[in-house]
Amino acid sequence: MTVTLRKSYGGAHIVMSCKQLRGDINYAWPSAEIAVMGAEGAVEVLYSKEIAAEKDPEKLTLILEAKKKEYNDLFTNPYEAARYGYIDDVIEPRNTRFRVIRALQQLQTKKLTNPPKKHDNLPL
Repeated sequence: MTVTLRKSYGGAHIVMSCKQLRGDINYAWPSAEIAVMGAEGAVEVLYSKEIAAEKDPEKLTLILEAKKKEYNDLFTNPYEAARYGYIDDVIEPRNTRFRVIRALQQLQTKKLTNPPKKHDNLPL
C-alpha cells in the first residue's frame, strides 16, 4: 500500500509499490506530483532548442516558468495518474487514516501465491 504525499517521479515511483509492480492499493493527496520526471528536467529536455535559441535571460526565465506551469498542469497532477490507473484514488489528507485502515482491512486476508522456483541460487 502506498500513499503519495508529495512527489513520485520515474524510478522512485516504480519502487514505491506501484501498480505496475503489483502494488495493491495506491492513494495520493491532491498536492502530490506523479510523473515520469519533474517539470524542471522535462522542460529542459522538451524545449532545449527554444532555450538554446533565446538570448534574453529575462525572456528565457518567463518562458521556462510558463512551460513548467504548463507541464505541471498537464502531467504531474494526481488526477492524471488516477485517470491512467497508476493510483486508485486521490484522497483528502484528513481522510488518510480512515482510508489506510480500510485498505489494511481489505488486505488482511490476502493470499499471495508465487509460482514454484525451478532453481535455487547456490553456490552464492
